[in-house]
Amino acid sequence: MTPGERTYIDTGEVVRVPDAKIALSTASVYPERTPDAFELASRLGYDGVEIMVGQDPVSQDVEVLERLRDHYELPILAVHAPCLLVTQRVWGRDPWAKLLRAQHAAERLGAQTVVVHPPFRWQRDYARDFEVGLARMRQETDVVFAVENMFPLRARGNEVVPYAPDWNPVDYDFPQVTLDLSHTAVSGSDAMEMASKLGDRLAHLHLADGVGTTNKDEHLVPGRGVQPCAQMLERLATAGYRGLIVLEINTRRATSRSERIDDLAEALAFARLHFAASSTT
Repeated sequence: MTPGERTYIDTGEVVRVPDAKIALSTASVYPERTPDAFELASRLGYDGVEIMVGQDPVSQDVEVLERLRDHYELPILAVHAPCLLVTQRVWGRDPWAKLLRAQHAAERLGAQTVVVHPPFRWQRDYARDFEVGLARMRQETDVVFAVENMFPLRARGNEVVPYAPDWNPVDYDFPQVTLDLSHTAVSGSDAMEMASKLGDRLAHLHLADGVGTTNKDEHLVPGRGVQPCAQMLERLATAGYRGLIVLEINTRRATSRSERIDDLAEALAFARLHFAASSTT
């Protein structure tokens, strides 16, 4: 057993649970706001939160985030940089300045990881220097920059890749990667094979599900799609994974707050149930 690992005995079998934190992305409560994510994560028993820096002013304000963290006694474990299409103007338009601001926010908030997407293809200068620039930033901080897998877009039999150098960071020289299981559904990727190729480079897991609908990033509650969510968690537990597991699900179609809470509770229960390994493996 490694330091921090927990063991449980059930029907005579010892089950090992690595000491990896399970967090809630603040994006998972949309259209509710960042403070609501803290409230629900605390109420449901999540280990912390990942801040999706977006249109919500609270998500952009480090001082307010500090107060929320302290009020709910809930750590901020990761910061997702504002690199979505809908957040192109959040924290300015310079992608390097935005990433540096995400780093500084993570340092101040005590977060261990900054999640970042590959550059958009039209961000030519940023894309050209992305690998070298990230490597330079890593030398100046203990914060981990985990580059997330995205997906191509398809139309009329053609495939368009809006990211550079690619939507898939697995084959590039990024020391840390975020693996998103909703994105693997859209891209039609083998998530287990990607995890195997990444090995110890897999530093961050966005746990969600999908059925693989073309161009639709679904972020379903784990277990409601076709992605190997349970197998992924069991594999990571067997390997003694020490990175972060973040539930990043879409609850915007919930017909009531109670339904949203039920979805968030189900997602957490799924993660806790399957993030375990038999001591005999």
